[in-house]
Amino acid sequence: AYSDVEPKSYAPDWTFIADPVTLAEHSDFLFVTLAASAATRHIVGKQVINALGPDGMLINISRASNIDEEALLDALENGRLGSAALDVFEGEPKINPRFLELDNVLLQPHHASGTVETRKAMGKLVYDNLVAHFEGRDLLTPVL
Repeated sequence: AYSDVEPKSYAPDWTFIADPVTLAEHSDFLFVTLAASAATRHIVGKQVINALGPDGMLINISRASNIDEEALLDALENGRLGSAALDVFEGEPKINPRFLELDNVLLQPHHASGTVETRKAMGKLVYDNLVAHFEGRDLLTPVL
């Protein structure tokens, strides 16, 4: 199942659930993969976390602002959420020390695209943009 603004035509075999609370109620694992915006700030708050429940796991691989960190910590400390896996944190690079005291949390640095292949592709793109610039051509990926 998934939640979004509207159903996606490319996911006809997946169940569309319009709101995150209902999605959490029907999930064992909730993966958060949202862009950061005013609309997504703390979209995973106390209601969503409580709906996921004491056997549920929250996995955030997007942006820290999407999670209400205080609500998350409270639920983890009090057994209302089973576990969490996080690679982004509010106030980075500092991590709330309460996370470090919990056995039901997996913490790791945000790697996003940290593979050999993507790093090589990034390097080639930088090189290609520099060559285009110095040859007076349009950049492949201009920053406006």
